[in-house]
Amino acid sequence: MRTVTPDELDWEKIGRLIPVIAQEAGTKVVLTLAYTDREALKRTIETGYAHYFRRSHGKVMKKGITSGNVQEITEILVDCDNDSLVFIVNQTGPACHLGEKSCFHRKLNLPLR
Repeated sequence: MRTVTPDELDWEKIGRLIPVIAQEAGTKVVLTLAYTDREALKRTIETGYAHYFRRSHGKVMKKGITSGNVQEITEILVDCDNDSLVFIVNQTGPACHLGEKSCFHRKLNLPLR
């Protein structure tokens, strides 16, 4: 598997934020969709714990800083266009702020065909 550096990411393609999927290492469950900027990614790499740019707060925050439900990074994957990431994590507690294991705990109501 080829590796890339943070500087090779396409930071300008969709603005300064890059979408990140957090996926649980053991179960492969998709936990969250969040965003990173250069500072959040730098802190993630330095600490080994997920940091995200929280759009609602306008700043970088460590995931779980208030709840204790942190995401320990085991691997970071980069897509083929260098414009999105997957954080493979060991999740402590629920990932969702509503107390659910995953933020993706509901289904879209689709009409039957």
